[in-house]
Amino acid sequence: MAMLEVESLRKSYGGVVAVNGVSLRAGAGETVGLLGPNGAGKTTTVSIIARLLQPDSGEVRIEDRPMGGDTDPIKRKIGLVPQDLALFDELTARDNLMFFAALYELDGARAKRAIAESMELVGLSDRIRDRVKTYSGGMKRRLNLAAALLHDPQILLLDEPTVGVDPQSRNAIFENLETLKKRGKTLLYTTHYMEEAERLCDRVIIIDHGQVVANDTLAGLYRLLPVTNVLAIELENGADGFKLDELQALPEVRSAELRGGTVRIGIRDLPAEAPRVLQWLADRHHPFRHVVSERADLETVFLTLTGRSLRDS
Repeated sequence: MAMLEVESLRKSYGGVVAVNGVSLRAGAGETVGLLGPNGAGKTTTVSIIARLLQPDSGEVRIEDRPMGGDTDPIKRKIGLVPQDLALFDELTARDNLMFFAALYELDGARAKRAIAESMELVGLSDRIRDRVKTYSGGMKRRLNLAAALLHDPQILLLDEPTVGVDPQSRNAIFENLETLKKRGKTLLYTTHYMEEAERLCDRVIIIDHGQVVANDTLAGLYRLLPVTNVLAIELENGADGFKLDELQALPEVRSAELRGGTVRIGIRDLPAEAPRVLQWLADRHHPFRHVVSERADLETVFLTLTGRSLRDS
């Protein structure tokens, strides 16, 4: 049974369709990425799941139960880390978390324990009595995560939680999320950063113009590509006597281009096919002095599926 199921969500604003038939599933201990450019519909999808927005049509189910209105107790299984910081700068971190704990109807010893545990997880226990305005951007992002964890939700919705943070804070957030995943939490993570999706996610849903264009594991997404690896080979003699058409005729070669003295060869199976390509070069007396293997990434997958760059608006 999936912890979270989303079926055929649709949301329009006037004549603009923001979400158009989005469906997804996420299980316990699974991190599912929503990958797409700004304006693709990621935040709208998350807002509908969190019940901040009402969809025009479609359904959200938690543990196979349809989620009802604002008072449905099953909503307590959801924690939301919004893209915009939901913090009060003039208050201390502790007072911020006390406020959110009260919203979750946590008080007394339960609230103190929840605050201590969440601050320990995000590594901010030593700054709990400091005003939030003294925090760095990355620390505020980590406190934002702590606030979402107070009621120990099973499902965590993370809407681009690393926007504008430094690399050290980003790594700290990643480590926090990996810890939560090990505890069996279900994570839905929106991003337009390829490296984040590749590091964190078990499954990636690529969304563009409000529609799902792919939904698979990373390995499955890479199988959509005609080329999964590129060999960049620097030839000692440059292009002299090099017959590109003969190279392109090899069964191992999916693509090949010659730029200056470097030939770039697209292949699918690196261990099996790279040696045969290199042997072909040696047999035809094309010595080379440098070989680099480049793996196709999610940017290439997105470009293949949509015809445009992920960063395009």
